[in-house]
Amino acid sequence: MNYKEIKNKFDKYLNQYDKNNKNIILKIKHTYNVVNNSLYIGKELKLKEEQIELIRVIALFHDIGRFEEIKNNINLDHALNGVNILFKNKLIREFIKDNKYDSIIYQAILNHNKLKIDENLNAEERLYAMIIRDADKLDNIKTLSELSINNIINNKLNYNEENYEIINKNIYNTFLQCKSINYSDVKTPIDYLLYAIAFIFDLNFNISIKYIIKNNYINILFNKIEYKNEITKKQINELKKVIINYVNKKINVK
Repeated sequence: MNYKEIKNKFDKYLNQYDKNNKNIILKIKHTYNVVNNSLYIGKELKLKEEQIELIRVIALFHDIGRFEEIKNNINLDHALNGVNILFKNKLIREFIKDNKYDSIIYQAILNHNKLKIDENLNAEERLYAMIIRDADKLDNIKTLSELSINNIINNKLNYNEENYEIINKNIYNTFLQCKSINYSDVKTPIDYLLYAIAFIFDLNFNISIKYIIKNNYINILFNKIEYKNEITKKQINELKKVIINYVNKKINVK
């Protein structure tokens, strides 16, 4: 497998999309950030060169379903749409001639946006799904850390000033349990912020968590909102302690 050759074909494939569309531009940037994150994780895990080439190719393809979503202004399960584009439509053969890694690529892409990884994957499929999920989340967290809260929630939520600082009970309890949050529970800006911060609970590798700590993303994200409600302030302080304790335990910091 030759990543550079596949990347050149992928770049040509992207020419069908409007490069003046800011969402297309952001998605291309995200794609290559995830490629770089995958390379970083792969090297830290001391994977073989062929394995690293494969995870970079998976990263190239992981959001291929998003481009059609943006182009047609529709909302789909972009992971499912992505594997349908690649495999149901046989597009994968235009990038990779043999089918040696088809199952790994298929399962990694299909599982990259799910709340949990499919328990039925074999060990090899699961490894690549874990890597792409971490690489994807690291870039999402980095991107969110660079945006204002208004830009983060831009047109995502319908809320009013009265519930601006209210935390959904399900989200609060799920966060306390150190679990990923279901997006369907998100109702307010703080809900969305906690949903994003909770990505950290789903990171699979210590190197990913160390990246979060090194860049101070936990504090940066929690500080996106000025909390005025006293109950919310107390809840936020509690949740912040929970996740800091969680990451410290994961990397064995005493």
